[in-house]
Amino acid sequence: MTARHLRARLKGWGGVGAMAVACVMALVLALTLPLGDVRGNGSTGIGGQGIARGAQARAAECTDPQNRSLAPSGADGATIEAIKNRKDRRLIVGVDQNSYHWGYRDPNNPKAGSELEGFDIDLVHAIAKDILGDENAVQFRAIPTSQRIPAIQDDKVDMVVRTMTITCDRLQHVAFSAPYFKTGQQVLAPTKSDIKGYDETLAKKRICSAKTSTAYQRLTADRAAKKLVSSAVITAPAPNQLDCLVRLQLGEADAVVTDGALAASQAAQDPTVELKGGIFTTEYYGVAMKLGSDDLVRRVNRVLADYRESGWRRSYDKWLAPTLGAHSPSEDPPPAYYKQPA
Repeated sequence: MTARHLRARLKGWGGVGAMAVACVMALVLALTLPLGDVRGNGSTGIGGQGIARGAQARAAECTDPQNRSLAPSGADGATIEAIKNRKDRRLIVGVDQNSYHWGYRDPNNPKAGSELEGFDIDLVHAIAKDILGDENAVQFRAIPTSQRIPAIQDDKVDMVVRTMTITCDRLQHVAFSAPYFKTGQQVLAPTKSDIKGYDETLAKKRICSAKTSTAYQRLTADRAAKKLVSSAVITAPAPNQLDCLVRLQLGEADAVVTDGALAASQAAQDPTVELKGGIFTTEYYGVAMKLGSDDLVRRVNRVLADYRESGWRRSYDKWLAPTLGAHSPSEDPPPAYYKQPA
């Protein structure tokens, strides 16, 4: 589709249409370039000899993934020492740059437009301050939803802080911190749609979700178990969750299934769409890191323990409370750490 045709199909969307065009162009860049350093280049220096080999509980034993992280510790280990000894002494973090109030650039704020901001970004700054003594010692790398795990496994980033749900399956591939946010899957659709939620009103509707997302996994699992209305169409997953909103705007999808917290932010951006029905799953976001980087996992968990006392609510009230409204959690989820067998 040409840019001219895209603009024509978005006619009447105003600022939202402009945002959609920008999102499409950002997607093209993300797919044609290597994982991008949005503030500079440099070797990651991740990995190497001496990294702790302990891993979190095997997924086969996992029934409560949000409670499988390691207990907090302030001690430096091999992973943290490698970060501190880099020539470019910054924490390298995979984030989103297009999720409204989570990780994004505000085009309406000339002072902040060149910098990433949002709820996830605040947490990254808190982690950097604890580990490196400087909240701005961060090299942000924008990565698509589908590339979060590969970015960690391929040593492109130290961690991913990108609305990433902790799951038993993902625990086989990456390590997670304790949870820092509780949410669940929800349906987003045009306000004029007759869709009422995750129910029979999805009959004959085209449903979009992001590749490798928990939403797509839930849709395909429910289709196999015949829990999803049989005539609903699960479209080919998009690389990024925000791409589903663009498809919705273009009329290429009838509904989006995604985390309710993200859907609420998108509804705040676009008055022509709204949340339909309630949250129908329970999920927890965590900071994802490489398997075996136990010292980093424990350190992040210590940061989170302090952050719950001093920064979490302030950041939540600034970024998320205005958009989540009635869907707001009363508090951040309390951690329960995994007790390794003796």
